Amino acid sequence: MNITIIGGGGFLGQKLARALVARGTLDGRQISCITLADVNDPAGITDARVPIKTARCDITDPASVAQVVTGETDVIYHLAAVVSSHAEEEFEEGMQINLHGTLNILERCRELDSVPLLVFTSSLAVYGGEVPDPITEVSLLNPQSSYGTQKAIGELLVNDYARKGYIDGRGVRLPTISIRPGKPNRAASSFMSSILREPLNGQMANCPVDEDFQHYYLSPRKCVENLIRVAEISAGDLGGNRILQMPGRTLSIRQMIDAMTAVAGSEPARLITWQPEEAVRQIVGGWRFDINADRALALGLEADGSFEENVRAYIEDDRPAG
Repeated sequence: MNITIIGGGGFLGQKLARALVARGTLDGRQISCITLADVNDPAGITDARVPIKTARCDITDPASVAQVVTGETDVIYHLAAVVSSHAEEEFEEGMQINLHGTLNILERCRELDSVPLLVFTSSLAVYGGEVPDPITEVSLLNPQSSYGTQKAIGELLVNDYARKGYIDGRGVRLPTISIRPGKPNRAASSFMSSILREPLNGQMANCPVDEDFQHYYLSPRKCVENLIRVAEISAGDLGGNRILQMPGRTLSIRQMIDAMTAVAGSEPARLITWQPEEAVRQIVGGWRFDINADRALALGLEADGSFEENVRAYIEDDRPAG
C-alpha cells in the first residue's frame, strides 16, 4: 500500500507518518511506501521498516499534484490548508489553496480512474451562526468565515466525488488541536495551544479571550489515532454522508488552565497574561462548541479522557528537552 500525505511537512502530517510507520499496516494491508508532500521540502523520517519519500507539492498547481498522486497511490491524506485568520486576511490565497487546491487533488484522482481512498481534514469552522444547539452531523453548515466556507465546499466536493465513484472519500471535521507543538501560527485558534505550550516551556503567553470562553478540543495524539481509524472504516458503514465530526471535549479556558496546573503545578499559569484581541475574538466568537459526534464514536473514533491527558501528551511527546 502506497500512502501520500499532502501537508506532510506540518506537525500533524509528521506525527501521522510516524504513527503509520510504527504500525506498518493500514486496514490490514502492509504499507510499502509513504510519501510526505508539502509546498516546502518536508522533513524526512528515517525508519527502515517503511520507505519514506519526500516531495514538494503546490496544490494550486495541477501538474505539481500529478507528481505526487499517481496510479500507484492507494491512500491520500489531504491535510494541507491555509489556516483561519490567514484565509480571512488574504482571501485570494485562501481560495487558491483551500478551495482550488482541494479541487485539484480531487480532479487528479478522477483522472486516474483508480479510485484512491482520500481522507480530507475539515474544520469546526463550517459551523456557526443561527443554527440550533446541539450541533449534529445533520445540522446546517453555516460558516462565519472564508476559511469555514472553503472547508464546507471541500466537504461537499468529497461527498460528490465519492458518490460518483471517483474516490473512496471520507472527511473529518477536526476539533481545535491542543496542545499543538511548535510555534504560534496564523490560525485564530492558535492561542488555545500557546497559552499552555509557552507556559509549560517557561515562556509568557497572552490569552485574548475571557477565561469562561468555551471550545471543543482534541490532543494531537488522539487526532492521529482517529485519522488512521477513519481510513479503516468501510465505505458501507459510512453510507452516503462521508463526513464525520471527529470527537472532542468541550472545555472553558479556565478548565484547560486548571488541567495544566493539576499536571504541572501552579507556576505555568502565572505566565499567562489576559489582554483582549478583538480580531481574534471576532473570528472565534462565531464558532460553535455544543457539538455531538455520536456517529463517529459509534464508528470507533475517540475523544481524550480528560484535558489532563492532553497536557501529559504534550510533555511526553513534544516539550523541548531542558
